[in-house]
Amino acid sequence: MGNKSIMTDFLLMGFSDDHDMQLFYFLMFLFVYLTAVVGNFFIISAVVLNQHLHTPMYFFLVNLSFVDVCYISTTVPKTIAVSVTNNKMIPYAGCVTQVFLVITFVGAEIFLLTIMAYDRYVAICRPLQYRLIMNWNACIQMAVIAWISTLVHAVLETSLTFQVNFCGFNKIGQFFCNMPQLQKIACTDSKVHKILIFLIGVSVNSFCFSFILTSYCYIFSSVLKIPSVQGRHKAFSTCIPHLTVFALFIITAVFSFLRPKSLSSPNVDLISGILYTILPPVFNPIIYSLRNKDIQRTVWKISQKLREFMD
Repeated sequence: MGNKSIMTDFLLMGFSDDHDMQLFYFLMFLFVYLTAVVGNFFIISAVVLNQHLHTPMYFFLVNLSFVDVCYISTTVPKTIAVSVTNNKMIPYAGCVTQVFLVITFVGAEIFLLTIMAYDRYVAICRPLQYRLIMNWNACIQMAVIAWISTLVHAVLETSLTFQVNFCGFNKIGQFFCNMPQLQKIACTDSKVHKILIFLIGVSVNSFCFSFILTSYCYIFSSVLKIPSVQGRHKAFSTCIPHLTVFALFIITAVFSFLRPKSLSSPNVDLISGILYTILPPVFNPIIYSLRNKDIQRTVWKISQKLREFMD
């Protein structure tokens, strides 16, 4: 990656030295992590075990749940370990890996949400052609393209982030390694790198954001043409979970990366990092299961079998 740095470790400063606060962090992050992993495990299991859910929409939902588990597993287990051991050091290679994986899974999330918006567009606006357009080969190809695109995006942004020097000041004001904090502690001029990272991020996110908005404009237009109130409600209800998940993702992303400097402070930066990395993986499975009777029934059956097995 063209690394010129003499830094061998970074110090994660998003933790208190107070024992009681460390215990609080440990319990909070452990609870959040288990909630996210268990919730997404139930979503994946429900789709895999229920033949009625073997459709394109749920295929991409399984991919999203897998991404959410990987995303939260990139940062929170290290946070839990720091809370227990009070060892705030993370090796240079570990920091590079963490930045790369965070960018990868964030990118995968936005690409998958874009594909899921297209799936809803085809289902509502072109229902007679849905099976032809959203066949399994097309779904697999879209998933592969999404993963390749996000890996290329992650390699580019990670490479640019670590092409600068970190000369001695190794304190990161966050509970994990992220680009904004690393850019703050760079000791060489990183303006060009920042501009390139910004342009790459804006290009990818603007495309996905515009595509999703355009899809929903067509969806709303088609739904409003349905004569019956019940028909409109049924059509739009399939979009509500996706729209809610997308809104949650965008709100946390905007607050984390696009808020004005007047709202920036060490505490706000720490909170924004927690919100951005934790909220989507925790709430996505809840959002998708709240209004979905098929998933609820399958999850109930799975939980009953697990109870029988435990007894």
